[in-house]
Amino acid sequence: MEFDTKIKIVLKKNLESWQELNVTAFLMSGIAGTQDIIGQPYIDKDNVQYLPMSQQPIMIHTATREQMKEFLRKALTKDIAISVYTEELFKTYNDEDNRAIVAQFGTEELNLVGIGIRGKKNQVDRLLKGFELHR
Repeated sequence: MEFDTKIKIVLKKNLESWQELNVTAFLMSGIAGTQDIIGQPYIDKDNVQYLPMSQQPIMIHTATREQMKEFLRKALTKDIAISVYTEELFKTYNDEDNRAIVAQFGTEELNLVGIGIRGKKNQVDRLLKGFELHR
C-alpha cells in the first residue's frame, strides 16, 4: 500500500531505553488518536480478536536537543500534525498534570525529548533530512 503521508518520531539522543519506549508510545497515541490511521482489528486462526494498529509504517530518528528545537520551529510552519513530549512529563502521572506542565513553557522553552509528526511525505522528508535513524 502506498501512502501520501509519513509518520516519524524524533527522540532526544541519550535517553534511557525505558524513556525512549515511553515517549514513543505517548507520541504515537496522539497521532493515532487524531489522524485516522488505524486499520481493522486483527483476528487469529482461533477467531480471537485483537486491537487494530497503525496502517502506516513509523520511522524513529534521534537528534540533539538543539536539532529538536530547530525541527519543531520548522515543523510548526508546515501543515503537519505534531505531538510533543517534554522532559518534565517523566515526573507527572496523569493527563491533566501533563497538559498543565507543558502549558508552563513557551514554545522556544520546551525541554523536548520527543516529537511525533505526520504530514505529506515530501515535507516530512525535507524536515528530517540529515537526521539519524534510531539504532
